[in-house]
Amino acid sequence: MERPAVVLENDQAVYDFYLRHQQNRQVARLAYAALARRFKPRLSYPDGAREELRRLVYDDARLIIAINHLTETDPYTVAATAWSSPLRPVIGRTRVLAKDELFQESKQRRRIDMMGGIPVFRGKNHGMRAVSAAGNRMMDISAERMRRGDDLAIFPEGTCNLEDPTQVQKVGSGIGHIAVRARKLGVEPILVCIGLSYGPESTKLKSASVYIDAPIRDLPDKPIDIARVVSTGLQKAVDGAVAAY
Repeated sequence: MERPAVVLENDQAVYDFYLRHQQNRQVARLAYAALARRFKPRLSYPDGAREELRRLVYDDARLIIAINHLTETDPYTVAATAWSSPLRPVIGRTRVLAKDELFQESKQRRRIDMMGGIPVFRGKNHGMRAVSAAGNRMMDISAERMRRGDDLAIFPEGTCNLEDPTQVQKVGSGIGHIAVRARKLGVEPILVCIGLSYGPESTKLKSASVYIDAPIRDLPDKPIDIARVVSTGLQKAVDGAVAAY
């Protein structure tokens, strides 16, 4: 299957491709295992959360995994986390929303595609009006992939936090719209918030503190209300990661 150029003017072909694209799961697992050995995240959970997450994965529940965003290498920390946690079985069937510029260079694109990437054309780069139709297609594709059995991983802040890594930035309603669209397709997504901390100076990218909070099963009906739940849950997870560092 030929990979279309990931440019805004080509968004229809881009999302047609990522509706069908499936990475090699064995290759993905080998890559995630290698990243776990390299980055060595230190995981912590509240009481019962690890066991509940394991049950949800075993029961093939659909997960929306929300992670705070601190550095450009966060996806590698998250991949290492997936290998080292009850999320290991969903490697190779989790879609990861990633900014479109990560798909420009061919070698990097192969890595992003291997990790299950779906491009996001951001308003901050292209203008809100220009990305409106592409954004709707992206959300439809994400919801449809969930209906087909994939989970979804998102950095809902939308950009790296360069101000205060202990405080979650504004969470947009996009994650809520995806959850609502998935629900209309018969999926009941469950939210899992993951907090990352690289320490007080945020410079030690290996051995990150990662806090996986208890899954949230009952999400509100409206996208903006879901975004508020994500923001609150993500802040709790970040607080947990900072405290455990």
